Amino acid sequence: MIAATTSNLSIQTPKHDQTGSATFQQIKERYQAAGQGHLLSFYDDLSAEEQAHLLQQLQDLNVERVNRIHQKATTCPSPMLNNQAALLAPLPEQCFDSILEASSEKTQEWQTIGLNQIAQNKVGVILLAGGQGTRLGSSAPKGCYDISLPSSKSLFHIQAERILRLQRLAQQQPDAVANVIIPWYVMTSGPTRPATVAFFQENDYFGLSSDNIVFFEQGTLPCLTFDGKIMMESKSQIAVAPDGNGGVYAALRGSGVLANMAERKIEYLHAYCVDNCLVRVADPVFIGYCVQKNADCGAKVVRKNAPDEPVGVVCLRNSAFNVVEYSEIDADVAHAINPKNGQLSFGAGNIANHFYTVDFLNKVESFEGDLEYHIARKKIKSVDLQTGEVVAPKQVNGMKLEMFVFDVFPFTERMAVFEVDRREEFSPLKNAPGTGQDCPETSRRDILQQHVRFIEAAGGKVVVGEDDKQVEGAPTLEISPLVSYSGEGLAEIVAGKSIKTPITIHTLEELRSNVF
Repeated sequence: MIAATTSNLSIQTPKHDQTGSATFQQIKERYQAAGQGHLLSFYDDLSAEEQAHLLQQLQDLNVERVNRIHQKATTCPSPMLNNQAALLAPLPEQCFDSILEASSEKTQEWQTIGLNQIAQNKVGVILLAGGQGTRLGSSAPKGCYDISLPSSKSLFHIQAERILRLQRLAQQQPDAVANVIIPWYVMTSGPTRPATVAFFQENDYFGLSSDNIVFFEQGTLPCLTFDGKIMMESKSQIAVAPDGNGGVYAALRGSGVLANMAERKIEYLHAYCVDNCLVRVADPVFIGYCVQKNADCGAKVVRKNAPDEPVGVVCLRNSAFNVVEYSEIDADVAHAINPKNGQLSFGAGNIANHFYTVDFLNKVESFEGDLEYHIARKKIKSVDLQTGEVVAPKQVNGMKLEMFVFDVFPFTERMAVFEVDRREEFSPLKNAPGTGQDCPETSRRDILQQHVRFIEAAGGKVVVGEDDKQVEGAPTLEISPLVSYSGEGLAEIVAGKSIKTPITIHTLEELRSNVF
C-alpha cells in the first residue's frame, strides 16, 4: 500500500522572541488585509500548543484563494438565468455513441483496443470514495458497506475483484507485458481515510498487491458565513468541509498521485464513484471507445427514464460541454425530442463515470482558477465571536463551497460521451435500507439479476429452487467477479445446461460441478 502524502509546513510554538513575534505578526497582518482577522480573536486565550495549531492552519491556508472562490461563487450569475433554448444544445453526434445501438463487432473492437491498453500497463483507476454511509445507518466509509449479497462482499471487495479479473483477461492479450497491473488510486476524505485503509488491510487488500493501491485525500475548504467570513469550529480550529468530488484534480496533484502515474507511465484513467455496485471498473469497452475517439475526457451516461427524472444531463451549455442539473432545466427543454431517433434531446443522464488522459489531468492546473464552485447552504456548528461559545444553529447559518467532478468538462478539447445500458452498469447506493429506491436491497437485486442474465446470455438456464427466498424478486445466484467480469467465459460451461438457485459461485470449478 502506498500512502500519497502532501507537503507539510511546520511552524514552531510561538515564543516571545523577535522571530516568533514576526511570524505571528506576518500572519496577523495577512489575515487582516484579507478581511479575516477575526480568526485570531481568541489567540490570547489559547495554550501555547493551541496557538501553534491555529497558526499552522492559518499559515497553510491560502486565504486569498478562499476569498476569490467566495467572490466568484456569490457574484457570478447563474448560467441558467437566461433563455435556455439559446444556452443549451444537445450533444453533437460526432462525440456520442451508444452501446445500445452499437453492433457486437463494434463493441468487440472497442473492447480489444481497451484490453490492449490495459495489457501494456497504460490504464489506471481513480476511485472517489470520500463519503460515509450515514444515510445507510453506518458510520463507516460507504465502500465498506455490505449490501447483503450471499457472499457478504462489500462494495470495495466487489470492485477489487473486478480489477483482478480484468488484469487476468488483459494478461491473455498477445502483446501483454509480463505482469499486467491496473493501479487503483483511492480518494478518501480526512474522516474516512483511517477506516478505509484499515478495512483494506484487514481484508488483505482483497487479493490485490498493496503496492498498487494508492490512498490519497480530497481537499477541504473553510466553511463561510454568507458575507464570506471564515467560520471557526473552536477557538483554535477553523471549520472546514470537503471541497466536493471535483476536488480530486487538485488532490491528485498535491498528493503526488500524478507523479506516481508518470512514474508508472500511465496514459489513461477511469474514474468512478464507490456507490455504484454495477460499475465496470477500468471498463475496456469504454477505455477503447475513448482511445479510438482520441478523447482527452470522456463520460459514461445512461438514457433518462423520463423527462423529469432527477438526474443531471450531459449536454452543451454556451457551446461547451457541461452537466446541467435537472433542477436547472425548464420543462420545455427537458421534454424536447430528437426527431432523428425519437429519444429525448437532453437525455444523456450523468452517472459520474469518466475517462481522462493523464495529459488532460495535468492541464487542469492551468484553468483551475476558472472552475466553478457551488454553494451548499448548511447548518454549521461554529464559535460565536462575541461570547466564544460554540453554537449549534437551528437554521441555516453558513455555506460550504464545493466543486463537482464534471466542472472540468467545459475545458476539454476532445470530449467523448458513451451511453451504456443502465440495468447493466448503474445501480447507485444512496438511500437507507427499506426505502425501495437506490438502496441496499435494490443494489443486491440488480447484481443478482445481472448474474442471471450472464447465465442466460451464455446459453444456460436458471432454475429457481424451492428454498430460494428471491429477495426483491431476484433469484439468488451470485457469480464472483473473479469468475466473470461481464459475462465472458461462461458459455463453454453452461450452454445447454441448467443451474439451480440459491447458489454462490466462487470459481469456475464450482460452476462446472453445479450445472446439470
